Amino acid sequence: MEVIKNKKTLQDFIERQKEMGKKIGFAPTMGALHKGHLSLYEEARKDNDLVISSIFVNPTQFNNPEDLEKYPRDINRDILILKNSGLVDAVYIPEVADIYPEKTESQHYDFDGLENEMEGKSRPGHFDGVGTVVEELFRQIQPDSAYFGEKDFQQLAIIKKMVEKKHLPVKITGVSIYRADNGLALSSRNQRLHEDRREASKVIYHTLNKVNDWFRILTIPEINERVTDIFDHEQGMKLEYFLIADEETLKETDFFYKDRNYRAFIVVVVDGVRLIDNMHLD
Repeated sequence: MEVIKNKKTLQDFIERQKEMGKKIGFAPTMGALHKGHLSLYEEARKDNDLVISSIFVNPTQFNNPEDLEKYPRDINRDILILKNSGLVDAVYIPEVADIYPEKTESQHYDFDGLENEMEGKSRPGHFDGVGTVVEELFRQIQPDSAYFGEKDFQQLAIIKKMVEKKHLPVKITGVSIYRADNGLALSSRNQRLHEDRREASKVIYHTLNKVNDWFRILTIPEINERVTDIFDHEQGMKLEYFLIADEETLKETDFFYKDRNYRAFIVVVVDGVRLIDNMHLD
């Protein structure tokens, strides 16, 4: 596995691969790698000649400087995980100047309103940061396909919209949420939880399963009330938000229409650690 640490080396590497006609699959990360990340590369391996990872903690998508500072970083561990997986041919680890050669600031995007829902309400500018770094990585790496986890479903929708509006020649594939044995969605943030709190946090996944059952028999206000009640009784957990939204527009709905697809979204703060999850409603 090649470890590429600057833009110039990457450009030379990509040029050689393109000359050989290799099809490139790519999944960007912010490090603190886990099996959920590796599931992206398993998917990429199926359809590509070359699989590339990137590790870059993007400063422009953090609203809170404290969150940026606390974000777990262990680059040597991450490189070892990628090497041992046997799934990745190269990893790009750029410096900030490779991504932001002038000012470390985001472009402004119009994602047709997707950026104003859910996470966008509490994290202004977050998706501008996501769009900026992903677009720049796409331009540098020139992948044929790129892979993103459905745990960050809104982010996935935003990237699909950006590719559509910018006419970028990249196929975007969403990969199913990778879960721990207890159902908790794998996340780099989970490392900040004590083991007993990670176990207790399985209530998030179990609640989403209940919502999928209730979806068939209850109204949305009734479902909302039951979810709120569950977390009112969970010590050390605060329900930041729960909602059911149209999968295409991400707009919250208060009524189910038969010809639409819906997904439940939840954010719970556990001992100061913000955990997000979602589930398609059958």
